[in-house]
Amino acid sequence: MTEAQGPPYARVVHVDVDATPRPTTGLPSGTRALVVLWAGDRPIGQVLVGPDEDGDAALQRALASPRPEPSAVAGATPATCTVVICTRDRPGDLERCLTSLPRQTRPPDEVIVVDNASRGTATREVAERAGVRYVREDRPGLDVARNTGLLAAGSEVVAYTDDDTELHPRWLEHLVAAFDRDDVLGVTGLVLPAVLDSEAQWEFETRWGFGKGFSRVDFGPEFHRRTRAYGMPAWDVGAGANMAFRRSVVDAVGLFDERLDVGAAGCSGDSEYWYRIVAAGWTCRYEPSAVVFHHHRREMPAFRSQVFHYMRGHVAALLVQYERTREVGNLRRAFLHLPVWYLRGLAVRLLRPAKASPTWVQEVLGSASGVAYYLWATFLRRLVPGARRPGA
Repeated sequence: MTEAQGPPYARVVHVDVDATPRPTTGLPSGTRALVVLWAGDRPIGQVLVGPDEDGDAALQRALASPRPEPSAVAGATPATCTVVICTRDRPGDLERCLTSLPRQTRPPDEVIVVDNASRGTATREVAERAGVRYVREDRPGLDVARNTGLLAAGSEVVAYTDDDTELHPRWLEHLVAAFDRDDVLGVTGLVLPAVLDSEAQWEFETRWGFGKGFSRVDFGPEFHRRTRAYGMPAWDVGAGANMAFRRSVVDAVGLFDERLDVGAAGCSGDSEYWYRIVAAGWTCRYEPSAVVFHHHRREMPAFRSQVFHYMRGHVAALLVQYERTREVGNLRRAFLHLPVWYLRGLAVRLLRPAKASPTWVQEVLGSASGVAYYLWATFLRRLVPGARRPGA
């Protein structure tokens, strides 16, 4: 059992379920925690422990649950893989992430750091010290940088992670092994929090966390057929901090939409890409044995800003998805389901404020901004050169 160190707002505790004697959390009474269960090097479950709960009792209940079956490799897997890390003005985070790569059980054939318009030379210096390939992209925008990395990569698979992650030693091995069928065009993995030292990190993990469970899931044509009437929930596929694609994805569905994600709409460039892949008849696979650890925003203002941009990007992506596919479920979600959801949230704020989301205002404003941003980025920018971007 290992435990992340830090201030005591909340802790991340990793427990080997096969340890002898029977594992415990060792948590003092009144401690918030995320307890992650592992069978060897494979994550199999987790339990959130609130300040009024007993950590060991919660752990024992989790241990009594059935274990998910380990994923099996069914066919041939790609021979080469490039890792792409897009970054901007965060050399310390980048350096920490890059130190995870030499420990990979399946070493990457190539590592590309895409410097997305950093203001100084520190990013280049970190990349050069690590001995990886440095590519400068002067146009700001995460999806712009992702496209630059995708086009520069020379391998069969292109894997992406963020600069604010640390990589499990078997991350790349398991990510690449999941491409064992020709129809699997994209793979995502499990994103766990590295630490939960602050209230903002705890709120993010408990309300907006990246984790998508501990069993492999294939999102293919059947998933699209079953959910398209209400807007296929492409966000269920995974997180952009841990994803990979066959290099042939460019021929199949094109490049990332540069109107979306950080530096543009704010988010959802990854989920829109997964949506496009699945809607085109291919499969995206979620493989939880491919693990990265993410450092969430530490301060509450940064968390609230992140939620605003998440919802702005989400709504903008729904409109982009409708634009590309004409599937009205995307409009249904943007203009019916989300408003109803936020009206319910307003009722909770008025009647049971202790249960209300602390970011309800940012979610509502972000959703409205997403519509304005899409209209600007798609139509108005062309009509009015130099027009100021909504929310800029």
